[in-house]
Amino acid sequence: MTDKGFSDKLKGAGNKAKGEVKDEFGKATDNAKLQAEGKFDKAKGEVQEKIGETKDKFSNRDR
Repeated sequence: MTDKGFSDKLKGAGNKAKGEVKDEFGKATDNAKLQAEGKFDKAKGEVQEKIGETKDKFSNRDR
């Protein structure tokens, strides 16, 4: 059996981590564009994780 939402959750965690780094580096260097990219990546990661959780819920219903 495979975890249908695992890859989405993994990608989401990666995007959140990447976004956090960009956001903090943007703050440290006063780079508004990089900071905005970081916030976008973090939001994208949140959505990907929610998609993965939803896939897991529906996958578990089928059992």
